[in-house]
Amino acid sequence: MTDPNSLNHKAWRRFRRNKAAVAGLVVIIVTFFIAVFAYEIAPDDTPDANEQTLAIEMMPPGSRVRFIQVMKPVQPAQVSALSGFFMGQPSHYESWPITAFRMKYDHIYVDIYRGKTRPMETRRLYYTDMLHIDSVYDDHQMRIPVASLDSGTALHARFYKKTRDRVFKSMLPQKTFWLGTDRFGRDILSRLIIGTRVSLFVGLVAVLISLLIGVVAGALAGYYRGWVDEVILWVINVFWSIPTILLAMGLYVGAGTLIESKLLLIFIAVGLTMWVEVARIVRGQFILLREFEYVTAAQSLGFGNARTIFRHILPNIIGPVIVVACANFASAILIESGLSYIGLGVQPPTPSWGGMLSEYKNFIDSDKAFLALAPGIAIMILVLAFNLVGNGLRDALDVKGKPE
Repeated sequence: MTDPNSLNHKAWRRFRRNKAAVAGLVVIIVTFFIAVFAYEIAPDDTPDANEQTLAIEMMPPGSRVRFIQVMKPVQPAQVSALSGFFMGQPSHYESWPITAFRMKYDHIYVDIYRGKTRPMETRRLYYTDMLHIDSVYDDHQMRIPVASLDSGTALHARFYKKTRDRVFKSMLPQKTFWLGTDRFGRDILSRLIIGTRVSLFVGLVAVLISLLIGVVAGALAGYYRGWVDEVILWVINVFWSIPTILLAMGLYVGAGTLIESKLLLIFIAVGLTMWVEVARIVRGQFILLREFEYVTAAQSLGFGNARTIFRHILPNIIGPVIVVACANFASAILIESGLSYIGLGVQPPTPSWGGMLSEYKNFIDSDKAFLALAPGIAIMILVLAFNLVGNGLRDALDVKGKPE
């Protein structure tokens, strides 16, 4: 059983009293949940939420549109449930926006909306063509062609009632675009949800890279001092002087042909610019703690340097490392958004918040401002949440702070 008077429990109690930090933690947890189950939550669960309907471009938030769905002549390859969970399911239907429909015995008339500047088109669609049905089972479970059904038989009536009900229930959906549509008629809410993965994934991997490099470099510099400290400090100063955007451009030029994944280049660029802050903090903590008695005792007992560093000193600086990791997570999201904003991030059609913001920045002073406001507000809320959690952890882990 854990001790309620332990430092961890006391820190957690202090953290819980910080309402802003708790709210930030809730936002982060919800965002991670959305990122993991993105394709299960998004209204458009096609890969990259890239289902385009040009006729409904730039519709305002809250717009409702009725669609008629027709099965595609060539069906896309079936994907596994696991692949669909992570990458989305390709659509098996063509969707056309309609303004009205009239259902008849064996067909439906629909008024297809073609856009503000194009005339309406009325089309007759047969249920059997919409569903790709060419045969039916009779009362004796014998398969017979639909074309050979006698129009006056009970089987004929039952078949067309069933197909008509199926079309009405599942082929005429009404969709609500809560955040509107973009210039390709794609659902902004769906692309915002899928784009959550890019921001969080870049932040997570970049922070892990920065921690791996920064903790090791800072520990070596602070523990050994001397020429090791001078060399590592020189490397830190060099990397500190390189802007992230310039480093990303250099990686694109130098490693673009070797590394095809633009997302991997972003990981490396962001991680290589954020490790220096981690290294400086870890170095300072090691310089302070290496003079403590427990470190001297470990050295007197003949423990090796590696054990002293990673088993005795490093666990005692986890607090500052966690705080700087939260701050770096927020910075990584901003950096990724900035890189996507100038076109150096993930490439279309993959959605990212920075890319969406860049694509519609020119509409910010028009009645289409919602196109840029949605990703901008999402970035602001998530970055604020990480900063609030970082501040809350800093106060909770500060043993010299306020008493309980």
